[in-house]
Amino acid sequence: MLKKIKFGTDGWRGIIGQDFNLKNVEAVAQAIADYLLRVTSHKLPSYAKASEGRRVTKVVVGYDTRRLSQASARRIASVLAANKIKVILSRQVLPVQAISYAVRAYNCSAGIMVTASHNPADFNGIKIKGSFGGPLESEITDKIEKLIFQRKALKIPLARARKKGFLKIADLISAYLKFLESYLDLPLLKQGCLKVLVDPMYGAANSYIARLLKDTPHDVTTIHTKRDPLFGGNKPEPIASCLKEASSLIRRRRFDIGLVTDGDADRIAALDGQGRFISPQQIIGLLALHLIRHRKLKGALVKTIAGTAFIDAIAKKYRLKVYETPVGFKHISYLIQRKNILIGGEEAGGIGFKNYLPERDGILAGLLLLEMLIAQNKSFADLLKSAQQEFGSFVYLRKDLKCSPLKKPKVRAALTRMRKRKVFSGVRIKKVKDYDGLKFCLADGSWILFRLSGTEPALRIYAESSSLARTKKLIADGQKIYS
Repeated sequence: MLKKIKFGTDGWRGIIGQDFNLKNVEAVAQAIADYLLRVTSHKLPSYAKASEGRRVTKVVVGYDTRRLSQASARRIASVLAANKIKVILSRQVLPVQAISYAVRAYNCSAGIMVTASHNPADFNGIKIKGSFGGPLESEITDKIEKLIFQRKALKIPLARARKKGFLKIADLISAYLKFLESYLDLPLLKQGCLKVLVDPMYGAANSYIARLLKDTPHDVTTIHTKRDPLFGGNKPEPIASCLKEASSLIRRRRFDIGLVTDGDADRIAALDGQGRFISPQQIIGLLALHLIRHRKLKGALVKTIAGTAFIDAIAKKYRLKVYETPVGFKHISYLIQRKNILIGGEEAGGIGFKNYLPERDGILAGLLLLEMLIAQNKSFADLLKSAQQEFGSFVYLRKDLKCSPLKKPKVRAALTRMRKRKVFSGVRIKKVKDYDGLKFCLADGSWILFRLSGTEPALRIYAESSSLARTKKLIADGQKIYS
């Protein structure tokens, strides 16, 4: 009996050699082909360059540095070409946002990226991008999911596909980097001379930040650029526990800032000149201020249910609207496409920007951080101190607890029982949000969120308050439901 393949918060993920294997990759590719070929009319927003209503469609395919990624991308190309769908296959490893750009640049119906993003090395997966250059909504991925295993996958040798005109192998990096560069304030970047450490975590960002800064005075050192499908024995997720080497290097060699991207380079994290981890929540708030104060841009702010109250404080000062979404950048992308959004970010460091793709981009976010430091002529530590004095203190923590698929129903039941609480951690519950997990907003301004991950076997507990001690207490009290 075939095991059901399900799309989560951000595509399909599976363990390599088990759920994720070439047969299942073929099945997913065939389902995508079937969906695209069945769509005869599809209303698209005005910014979209392609139409999904064509009988002959075109799809761009890319891959990251993981095991089976390139082989899977080639297999996907084989299946699509066999279905008479024209394929543009990346010549090299590339960031997922380069696929989103290529979808629009090549006037494609969709983009497919083989990646498991920040997941551990034993995972791989598939992300699907729409013709607008961003993540597909659940309404469409649900339709694709239902088509998996409905029909045997067609295949054609790639050499034959190229001969028949259904396959083109292309450099998808150069045009993306040029597009990204056009968004930057290069004259401003050339005014600074920062010592920058970049850690792509053996992932798809490679040395692209250094390449984009080559004509500036900045001294850029990039580590972990070689291809290592095991990610150095680490997890390619830009969180504090995974960045000990980079932190130590910053302290020893006195870098001004550390920029870190995840496995497929669409997320950002940072380290200050002392090697201290800068939360993505702080990054989103600081970048919002940079866009408002120095780029003179306006628009609404977007955060997820797991997002910081720092965003609300900024919005209040500048009289901006705040949208709150479920976890998953596809919800932020949806708003970027339809509303005047200045910046939208998720707690893990995926950030989208006004006048760019409706997509997160860790490389761009990192370069905007450099812009910010130069524009204000302050260190990261001084910027955070100034923001705290102006907006208050927001101490944000996240704890991940292993939660197997068998245990998830028990956890859901425990969370359902907790829904009736009136007090948590000794403070009155002012408001409860349960549209994505269970969030208690407390009377003292702090909050805690319990959420089962849509991409990993984990229960995530998020909390924020005005002090480290209080936030740690919230997390500790939250863990009691799991014991």
